[in-house]
Amino acid sequence: MIYSENEILQYVDENDVKFVKLTFCDLHGRLKNISILSSELAVTFERGVAVTARKLSGFEAAKGKDLYLFPDAQTMTVLPWRPQQGRVIRMFCYIRYADGTPFEGDGRYFLKKATKAAVAAGYTFRFGTSCEFTLFKLDENGLPTKIPHDFAGYCDVAPDDKGENIRRDVCLTLEQMGIHPVSSRHESGCGQHEIDFNASSALKAADTFLSFKSAVKSVAVNHEVHASFMPKPLRSDCGNGMHISFTIFPDSDFFEELKDETAEIRRSAAAGIMAHIRDFTIFTNSTVNSYARLGEFSAPREIVWAKDEGDQLIRMDADSNDSPIELRAADCVCDPYFVFGLMIYAALEGINSNLSLPEENSASDKLPTDLSEAADFAERSSFIKKYISPAILDVLLGHKRNEWKEYSAAYDKDAFEDKKYFYSL
Repeated sequence: MIYSENEILQYVDENDVKFVKLTFCDLHGRLKNISILSSELAVTFERGVAVTARKLSGFEAAKGKDLYLFPDAQTMTVLPWRPQQGRVIRMFCYIRYADGTPFEGDGRYFLKKATKAAVAAGYTFRFGTSCEFTLFKLDENGLPTKIPHDFAGYCDVAPDDKGENIRRDVCLTLEQMGIHPVSSRHESGCGQHEIDFNASSALKAADTFLSFKSAVKSVAVNHEVHASFMPKPLRSDCGNGMHISFTIFPDSDFFEELKDETAEIRRSAAAGIMAHIRDFTIFTNSTVNSYARLGEFSAPREIVWAKDEGDQLIRMDADSNDSPIELRAADCVCDPYFVFGLMIYAALEGINSNLSLPEENSASDKLPTDLSEAADFAERSSFIKKYISPAILDVLLGHKRNEWKEYSAAYDKDAFEDKKYFYSL
């Protein structure tokens, strides 16, 4: 249900809401929030809440200027894992400067601009996600271990699948938040699970993905296990990916004019993503650990498309007018707002340039081999510079190059990755 600001204020008064979580992402897609008392919500809608930009990774691009969180009333939801007395609600926020100008590092605003560009060009995009995570046991002190929660395989059932009740609780929790998963199952890896979501608008799909991650983490704690979205938590087992499917169709005002060209539009859109994927791999695969997953256990390495299931980058039926196009490279630690936005821009460039889709199963090139190479592609890319502000790109590249330098200098690289990613992602 979509609420107005006045309706939310009324809901707060009538439903014993005591706290409001104002949620946003840093430049690396990690959720952050500020909590306010519900009595402060009315003034927050009007004036926002200040955040200290220099303390947030990537927000140093603001160069010392004040930043403010403005809650998006349409994203209001009750957090089911919080107390029912003295309830807590949550809203995603837009980030602005004091004069009201959007902050360049605000991923939600970036995606909103991309969707508006698509509509202006006559197209509508809808996104769906399939998200993987791994559950691990805790030690006697309650700290995460690298021992998987179970050793079941793809679509196994209980008692081999020990995560069945956890997946159920995640799905029920999401339903209480107004989010309806399509399906859930045990995946191929030990302790690995997947939950899938139907297609929706780009902004809603990105918000849903982040709500899903919060729900998984919270439910896992209640079941006394550790949930990790780390792309490759176990070297000898499957990694955790996020398959992003999208459909593209002419906007209603252009439908009659373009309806017979939909299959060709889809092919050009996919070709655009294939042409630019290396430019924005630093966004789809944003950590050192992300590249350990690619090229193994059907995770893609080559830039290739195919209709049937395999290790291709893009899976699609090139002759269909309405079946989804699936990008299979991304992982669940990306910032979905920037990733979806860049996918839209790449698809639009493919359509505008009438790019031809390569032959099926014909590899045109490979994805970057590591985070350093991904940073080099982004730095040289005219595509990235067209859509990402110079200040944000400079900060992002600086962070990623420092991350690579720290990893390269680490004596025990596995220990470095565990410390940096396993416990927090």
